[in-house]
Amino acid sequence: MEIHTIGIDLAKTIFHLVGVTARGEVVVRKKCSRNQLLRFTSNLRVSLIGMEACGGSHFLGRALREQGHDVRLMPAQYVKPYVKTNKNDYIDAEAIAEAVTRPSMRFVPIKTDDQLDLQSLHRVRERWVGRRTAVINQIRGMLLERGITVTKGRRHIEESLPGILEDSDNKLSGALRVLLTELRLEMQYLSRQIEESDQLILRIASELEPCRRLVAIPGIGPVIATATIAAIGNGAAFKKGRGFATWLGVVPGEHSSGGNKH
Repeated sequence: MEIHTIGIDLAKTIFHLVGVTARGEVVVRKKCSRNQLLRFTSNLRVSLIGMEACGGSHFLGRALREQGHDVRLMPAQYVKPYVKTNKNDYIDAEAIAEAVTRPSMRFVPIKTDDQLDLQSLHRVRERWVGRRTAVINQIRGMLLERGITVTKGRRHIEESLPGILEDSDNKLSGALRVLLTELRLEMQYLSRQIEESDQLILRIASELEPCRRLVAIPGIGPVIATATIAAIGNGAAFKKGRGFATWLGVVPGEHSSGGNKH
């Protein structure tokens, strides 16, 4: 039995594996844990292993590459057209095994630990920003119910709230003042966390050469630069310079011979 390609349908604990020959015949169907899967593949020599890019796929992809396998990750939406019948785990794995062999398939680079760390930093920062926005909106809503309006924007809330809390003529109840004080403390805490993450992102962006190249593009700052590196690595799949900008949707201004605008 010679297995040419393996497709793996990933899950949190139990994985489904399908092995096919060079002619596309299914010769192995196996359900196993992560450790069982790695023990099984350690004794195999196959041409190609395919998986969908999802949670845990980058870790498993690196582990399989360390065993000497050629591992490819694919976006799930590109695998879906190869599912031939009613969906189940083995059918999904078989579709993955077929999709990974297609010459026109687009693959997702396997992320390094550094990329995953940077991606985690951005996700945590994004959650903090969302929480702070929610706190600000809640404060504005509570004040509006008491006839006090504050201009939109974090700066206006930060500047106005201390005076509102100290104003004894606005008839805010003691309970509401306590709640608003707690919300203000939460907003300040989140702002400090976001500021610390921004400082870390700024330091990383100044240390990584690919980030420095991206920051040199007009309209791109440290946050976008580090997020891009977390998503695509050093951009080997893209052309230098303008390739990055095109992928981001940011391109240089046009300097054609059509005449100057005044």
